[in-house]
Amino acid sequence: MSDRKEGMTYARSGVDIDMKSQAISALVKQLSFRRKEGPRMIDLPGQFTGLIDFGEVILTLATDGVGTKLLLAKAMDKWDTVGIDCVAMNVNDTICAGAEPIAFVDYLAVDRPDPALLEQIGVGLNRGCELANCDLVGGEVAVLPEIMKEIDLSGACLGMVRKDRLVDGSRVAAGDVVVGLPSSGIHSNGLTLARKVLEAAEVPLDERFPSLEGSIGMELLTPTEIYVRKVLRVAAECDVHGMVDVTGGGLRNFLRLRRGVGVVIDDPLPAQPVFGILAELGGISMEEQYQTFNMGMGFAMVLPEEEAAKAVQLCGGGAKVVGRVVDGQGVSAPSLGVRYEKY
Repeated sequence: MSDRKEGMTYARSGVDIDMKSQAISALVKQLSFRRKEGPRMIDLPGQFTGLIDFGEVILTLATDGVGTKLLLAKAMDKWDTVGIDCVAMNVNDTICAGAEPIAFVDYLAVDRPDPALLEQIGVGLNRGCELANCDLVGGEVAVLPEIMKEIDLSGACLGMVRKDRLVDGSRVAAGDVVVGLPSSGIHSNGLTLARKVLEAAEVPLDERFPSLEGSIGMELLTPTEIYVRKVLRVAAECDVHGMVDVTGGGLRNFLRLRRGVGVVIDDPLPAQPVFGILAELGGISMEEQYQTFNMGMGFAMVLPEEEAAKAVQLCGGGAKVVGRVVDGQGVSAPSLGVRYEKY
C-alpha cells in the first residue's frame, strides 16, 4: 500500500522511461554501419519510423509490439483484439512520415502452440490490417518453451511515400498549430502502470465503475485507434509540417519534432474516464499521467494555422486544435501544470 500513498509512477511499476532512454542511447551509439551503395537509410533524428532512400520514393520501416496488454488479454481470456493493437502500434508510427502502410509482418513467441488462441490473435491481426488498408504478407510463430513464460506479440510495417510528400518535421515553425485526434482509450502504452494500480488497490478486472460502459478490464482492452485513413487524407489535401504518434512517453513525444521549437498544448482534448479512475486509485500525479498515458489524444498533426480548419473537418470525430508551436524548446500544457524538456 506504500506505493499508493506515495503516488504510483511508471518507474515504481517497473518501467523507468528515463533509464529506458539511456539504454536505447547505449544501444544506438553502437549502430554506426551504413551502406555505401544502393538504397540507404536517411539519418534524421526524432522520426517515428526508419526512412530508406529508394530512388523516387522513400520506404519506411517501423516495428513495435503489444506489451503487457497481453497479460490483460490472458486475464480476461479475450485474444481477438490484441492483433489490432499490434498493427496499430506500427502503422500509426508509419504515417507520421506521411507514408502509406503497404505491408505488415507479425512475430508471435509462445511457450507452446495453441491453435484456438492463435486463431483469435489472427482475427485481430486481420481486422487491424483491414482498418489500415495494409497487407499482412507473412510472419513467424516461435515456440520457445525454455524462454517464454507468457506470449509476446510484435510486428513490423513497410510503408512508402513520395519524396516530395515526406513529412519529417523540418518545416515545423513558430505560428503553426497542433490538431489533436482523440484516442480510443489507453491504447497499448502504460499498461504496466495501470495493472499495478489495480493490483495495489485490490480492484478486480471485472469491477464496474459508473463512468464506464463495461468492466475496467474490458475498458483497458479497448483496441488502439488506427489513424491511417484519416491522417493520409489530411496529408494528401493539407500542408502538414509534422506528425506525432502519442504513445509511450505521452506528451514527451512532441519533443521529437525538430529542435528549436516548443509546443504549448493550451486546449487539450478531454481524457476518457478510465484515466481519472487510474489516477485516483493510484494517486498518480498530473505530470506522471501526461508522460505515461495518451490522456485522450492518440495522434497529433502540426500545420499552418490557415490549414487547421480543413484538417479538423477532414478528421472529424472530435479532432480539434489543441495547441500551437512557439519559439524555444519543450512541450507544456499550462492549464495542467505540466512541462517536459527532454524525451
